[in-house]
Amino acid sequence: KQVYQRRVREAVVSTQSTGGSPVENMALQNIQARVRMVTGYLFAQLINWARGRSGSLLVLSSANVDEALVGYLTKYDCSSGDLNPIGSICKKDLKSFVEHSKEVFGFPSIDSFLGAVPTAELEPISETYTQTDEEDIGLTYNELNDIGKLRKIDRCGPFVMYKRLLYMWEMPPKELGDKVKLFFQKYAINRHKACVITPAYLCEQYCPDDNRYDLRPFLYNPKWDVQFREIDNSIKVGALAKQQAASSALTVDKFNRK
Repeated sequence: KQVYQRRVREAVVSTQSTGGSPVENMALQNIQARVRMVTGYLFAQLINWARGRSGSLLVLSSANVDEALVGYLTKYDCSSGDLNPIGSICKKDLKSFVEHSKEVFGFPSIDSFLGAVPTAELEPISETYTQTDEEDIGLTYNELNDIGKLRKIDRCGPFVMYKRLLYMWEMPPKELGDKVKLFFQKYAINRHKACVITPAYLCEQYCPDDNRYDLRPFLYNPKWDVQFREIDNSIKVGALAKQQAASSALTVDKFNRK
């Protein structure tokens, strides 16, 4: 116990970019993320007071549907609030709305962030490293858009989704299978966050499974043993068939040369 207490007292927690472990890195990011929520509520309660008015304001949260599906948010951070105007809108549509606003309302300042790389801005930026959403998640927002629709609208599980995406994405089967597995692992591990997710305007058919209107379980086995095994078997069968086809083509070529 004394050794443990001394270790805690002497510990220096660092971000991963400055030599810290992934656990330290996530802990520091979560602190910053939750401070955003506290600050938001602080100003929501004080702004009217500062203006000599009564009452307080509502806090708008800022997590889109793609981030919510894979849990790319911290519980009780800036994704938490009283209302979420973008909670069931995908990143792809959000960018389209912003671009539309630029054209309709003539906001030149929109150009400065319309092409910006999405980032949580929770890790120190250096000359060699800048935190980005898609690198953290392991999937692009366009990929999450397709996956989200297949999961909710077409009711696809891991294996069926893998088979569907084989015809939608130009990607090697192994890489595609890994992306499908990654999504469902993140979805399963972070489902508990949907139980406290901020109410959002419903405008997308593949919005998160909020326990207020979706009674499916929020605790899943993230290993998805049967489904993932079928994906692996399909990849092996496809690779074997490709190998056999190449071998047959080589045999035919040799025969034609004779």
